[in-house]
Amino acid sequence: MRLTSISKPFLLIAVLCLVVRAFSTDVHLVARAVDDRYNHLRSLQAEFTEIYRGLGIERMESGTLWLKKPGKMRWEYRSPKEKLFVSDGKNAWFYLPAERQAWQTPVRKLDDLRSPLAFLLGKTKLEKELQGLSLALDAVPSISGDIVLRGVPKGIADRVNQVMLEITPADQIARIILEEQDGSVTEYVFKDPKENVEIAEDRFRFVRPPGVEVIEGEFGQ
Repeated sequence: MRLTSISKPFLLIAVLCLVVRAFSTDVHLVARAVDDRYNHLRSLQAEFTEIYRGLGIERMESGTLWLKKPGKMRWEYRSPKEKLFVSDGKNAWFYLPAERQAWQTPVRKLDDLRSPLAFLLGKTKLEKELQGLSLALDAVPSISGDIVLRGVPKGIADRVNQVMLEITPADQIARIILEEQDGSVTEYVFKDPKENVEIAEDRFRFVRPPGVEVIEGEFGQ
């Protein structure tokens, strides 16, 4: 559609507003505001979409995420097929119902991209968790009005080059993008967050269904 002489000035003003907001954003203040919001949470429930691109593969999955302090997580995948990642803070399990197999490993030995996302509940401060935290001016937010931060993650820096966080005006993390050293990208999009909801402890326990083989050791996505 061709821009009219009236619409062009409005477009220019909108672009200038975005630029001014970007350069006036204090990353330290944003990080502290996000820390403050999540540090006060006891639990979080949200719908998620996980998108993986790399090694000639593109995969999109979705489901529900539950987090609870301290260190408890449940990623319940529903589409395109069911699978489960759950941690009680000490051990983690990855269960594939279709294959009748489950993997178990201690959290301290866990090498999984979902594990560091525990900072969604303010386990650590963003500026300590992500080195060189800065405003990602070249990244386009998925929702107008959000801003995107970039940093290098501690603990998994040997695997992940950088992490980008999309932050809403309400200081919520709406999207996380992890760029790995092999060039692959994993993106998590969170919607409909519910804070401080009651979550039963049983949701973070894995009970082996009859006939399911449990394998001790590392597991992947």
